[in-house]
Amino acid sequence: MFNPKNVFFGAVLAGFSTFAFAGSDTGMYLGGSLGMTSSTIAATEYTNEMDDDYTGYKVFAGYNFGLVPMIDLAVEASYVDFGTAAIEIVNSEIESETTAWDVYGLAGFNTGPIGFFGKVGLASWESELQLQGIEAARADNSGSDLTYGVGAKIQLMSVAIRAEYEYFDFEHAEMDMISIGAAITF
Repeated sequence: MFNPKNVFFGAVLAGFSTFAFAGSDTGMYLGGSLGMTSSTIAATEYTNEMDDDYTGYKVFAGYNFGLVPMIDLAVEASYVDFGTAAIEIVNSEIESETTAWDVYGLAGFNTGPIGFFGKVGLASWESELQLQGIEAARADNSGSDLTYGVGAKIQLMSVAIRAEYEYFDFEHAEMDMISIGAAITF
Protein backbone atom coordinates (compact mmCIF):
# COMPACT_ATOMS: atom_id res chain seq x y z
CA MET A 1 0.00 0.00 0.00
CA PHE A 2 1.32 3.44 -0.97
CA ASN A 3 2.18 5.60 2.01
CA PRO A 4 3.56 9.13 1.34
CA LYS A 5 5.22 9.12 4.77
CA ASN A 6 7.35 6.07 3.86
CA VAL A 7 8.31 7.63 0.52
CA PHE A 8 9.43 10.81 2.31
CA PHE A 9 11.58 8.90 4.85
CA GLY A 10 13.09 6.75 2.10
CA ALA A 11 14.07 9.85 0.10
CA VAL A 12 15.61 11.47 3.19
CA LEU A 13 17.68 8.33 3.96
CA ALA A 14 18.85 8.07 0.35
CA GLY A 15 19.84 11.75 0.41
CA PHE A 16 21.85 11.29 3.63
CA SER A 17 23.74 8.30 2.24
CA THR A 18 24.66 10.29 -0.89
CA PHE A 19 25.59 13.28 1.29
CA ALA A 20 27.88 11.18 3.49
CA PHE A 21 29.88 9.66 0.64
CA ALA A 22 29.99 12.55 -1.84
CA GLY A 23 33.47 14.01 -2.15
CA SER A 24 35.28 10.90 -0.90
CA ASP A 25 37.04 10.18 -4.18
CA THR A 26 39.80 7.64 -3.61
CA GLY A 27 42.80 7.39 -5.90
CA MET A 28 45.36 9.49 -7.70
CA TYR A 29 44.61 13.15 -8.41
CA LEU A 30 46.27 15.90 -10.48
CA GLY A 31 45.67 19.62 -10.32
CA GLY A 32 46.86 23.17 -10.53
CA SER A 33 46.30 26.46 -8.74
CA LEU A 34 46.85 30.14 -9.36
CA GLY A 35 47.24 32.55 -6.50
CA MET A 36 48.65 35.56 -4.74
CA THR A 37 52.02 35.22 -3.04
CA SER A 38 53.20 37.48 -0.23
CA SER A 39 56.81 37.47 0.84
CA THR A 40 59.14 39.09 3.26
CA ILE A 41 62.74 38.55 2.15
CA ALA A 42 65.51 39.24 4.66
CA ALA A 43 68.17 41.83 3.90
CA THR A 44 71.21 40.64 1.95
CA GLU A 45 74.50 42.28 1.04
CA TYR A 46 72.68 43.84 -1.95
CA THR A 47 69.31 44.89 -0.49
CA ASN A 48 67.30 45.93 2.49
CA GLU A 49 64.36 43.77 3.53
CA MET A 50 61.89 43.24 0.64
CA ASP A 51 58.16 42.95 1.26
CA ASP A 52 56.00 42.35 -1.83
CA ASP A 53 52.87 40.65 -3.24
CA TYR A 54 52.77 39.04 -6.67
CA THR A 55 51.17 36.23 -8.70
CA GLY A 56 52.34 32.62 -8.37
CA TYR A 57 51.16 29.19 -9.44
CA LYS A 58 51.54 25.53 -8.54
CA VAL A 59 50.92 22.13 -10.08
CA PHE A 60 50.35 19.15 -7.84
CA ALA A 61 49.70 15.41 -7.74
CA GLY A 62 48.56 13.24 -4.89
CA TYR A 63 46.96 10.04 -3.77
CA ASN A 64 43.89 9.91 -1.49
CA PHE A 65 43.80 6.61 0.40
CA GLY A 66 40.06 6.83 1.23
CA LEU A 67 40.36 4.49 4.22
CA VAL A 68 37.46 5.98 6.20
CA PRO A 69 34.24 7.53 4.82
CA MET A 70 34.15 11.33 5.25
CA ILE A 71 37.91 11.41 6.10
CA ASP A 72 40.65 12.13 3.54
CA LEU A 73 44.16 10.82 4.21
CA ALA A 74 46.49 11.64 1.35
CA VAL A 75 50.04 12.33 0.26
CA GLU A 76 50.61 15.22 -2.11
CA ALA A 77 53.61 16.63 -4.00
CA SER A 78 53.78 19.92 -5.88
CA TYR A 79 55.97 22.32 -7.79
CA VAL A 80 55.43 25.95 -6.76
CA ASP A 81 56.60 29.02 -8.66
CA PHE A 82 56.11 31.94 -6.28
CA GLY A 83 56.52 34.50 -9.06
CA THR A 84 58.94 37.42 -9.28
CA ALA A 85 59.18 40.07 -6.60
CA ALA A 86 60.73 43.35 -7.72
CA ILE A 87 61.68 46.56 -5.98
CA GLU A 88 63.39 49.67 -7.33
CA ILE A 89 66.41 51.10 -5.52
CA VAL A 90 68.38 54.09 -6.87
CA ASN A 91 67.13 53.71 -10.46
CA SER A 92 67.91 49.97 -10.51
CA GLU A 93 65.48 47.09 -10.19
CA ILE A 94 66.17 44.16 -7.88
CA GLU A 95 64.27 40.94 -8.63
CA SER A 96 63.79 37.88 -6.50
CA GLU A 97 62.53 34.58 -7.96
CA THR A 98 61.72 31.60 -5.74
CA THR A 99 60.55 28.09 -6.65
CA ALA A 100 60.00 24.97 -4.54
CA TRP A 101 59.28 21.26 -4.77
CA ASP A 102 57.30 20.04 -1.77
CA VAL A 103 55.78 16.87 -0.29
CA TYR A 104 52.84 16.94 2.14
CA GLY A 105 50.85 14.63 4.34
CA LEU A 106 47.22 15.73 4.08
CA ALA A 107 44.24 15.03 6.38
CA GLY A 108 40.74 16.24 5.68
CA PHE A 109 37.12 16.00 6.67
CA ASN A 110 34.25 15.88 4.15
CA THR A 111 30.74 17.09 4.93
CA GLY A 112 29.17 15.94 1.70
CA PRO A 113 30.48 17.75 -1.35
CA ILE A 114 32.28 20.32 0.85
CA GLY A 115 35.53 19.35 2.56
CA PHE A 116 38.21 20.95 4.71
CA PHE A 117 41.84 19.86 4.98
CA GLY A 118 45.16 20.60 6.60
CA LYS A 119 48.61 19.59 5.43
CA VAL A 120 52.16 19.52 6.75
CA GLY A 121 55.24 18.87 4.66
CA LEU A 122 58.76 19.59 3.58
CA ALA A 123 59.73 22.04 0.81
CA SER A 124 63.01 22.01 -1.11
CA TRP A 125 63.36 25.56 -2.39
CA GLU A 126 65.66 27.68 -4.54
CA SER A 127 65.79 31.47 -4.58
CA GLU A 128 67.63 33.87 -6.89
CA LEU A 129 68.14 37.56 -6.14
CA GLN A 130 69.57 39.76 -8.91
CA LEU A 131 70.24 43.41 -9.56
CA GLN A 132 68.97 43.88 -13.14
CA GLY A 133 71.68 44.37 -15.73
CA ILE A 134 74.59 43.42 -13.45
CA GLU A 135 75.46 39.72 -13.60
CA ALA A 136 77.94 40.00 -10.72
CA ALA A 137 75.21 41.35 -8.42
CA ARG A 138 73.46 38.01 -8.06
CA ALA A 139 72.82 35.82 -5.02
CA ASP A 140 71.49 32.26 -5.14
CA ASN A 141 70.23 30.42 -2.11
CA SER A 142 68.55 27.06 -1.52
CA GLY A 143 67.48 24.76 1.27
CA SER A 144 64.78 22.54 2.73
CA ASP A 145 62.26 23.67 5.34
CA LEU A 146 58.94 22.70 6.90
CA THR A 147 55.75 24.07 5.42
CA TYR A 148 52.06 23.79 6.17
CA GLY A 149 48.67 24.78 4.82
CA VAL A 150 44.90 24.65 5.20
CA GLY A 151 42.17 24.60 2.62
CA ALA A 152 38.62 23.90 1.58
CA LYS A 153 37.22 22.12 -1.45
CA ILE A 154 33.98 21.52 -3.26
CA GLN A 155 33.83 18.04 -4.81
CA LEU A 156 31.76 17.66 -8.00
CA MET A 157 32.01 13.99 -8.95
CA SER A 158 35.74 13.46 -9.67
CA VAL A 159 36.59 17.19 -9.92
CA ALA A 160 37.45 19.27 -6.84
CA ILE A 161 37.58 23.06 -6.74
CA ARG A 162 40.13 24.01 -4.04
CA ALA A 163 40.98 27.18 -2.12
CA GLU A 164 44.18 27.02 -0.04
CA TYR A 165 46.47 28.98 2.24
CA GLU A 166 50.09 27.74 2.45
CA TYR A 167 52.93 29.09 4.61
CA PHE A 168 56.64 28.63 3.86
CA ASP A 169 59.33 29.69 6.35
CA PHE A 170 62.51 29.57 4.28
CA GLU A 171 66.00 30.44 5.52
CA HIS A 172 65.98 34.08 4.32
CA ALA A 173 62.31 34.55 3.44
CA GLU A 174 58.83 34.02 4.80
CA MET A 175 56.31 33.34 2.05
CA ASP A 176 52.63 32.57 2.01
CA MET A 177 50.35 31.77 -0.87
CA ILE A 178 46.59 32.03 -1.18
CA SER A 179 45.41 30.10 -4.24
CA ILE A 180 42.37 28.79 -6.05
CA GLY A 181 42.57 25.78 -8.33
CA ALA A 182 41.11 22.49 -9.41
CA ALA A 183 42.01 18.81 -9.17
CA ILE A 184 40.70 15.73 -10.95
CA THR A 185 40.74 12.25 -9.43
CA PHE A 186 41.41 9.25 -11.69
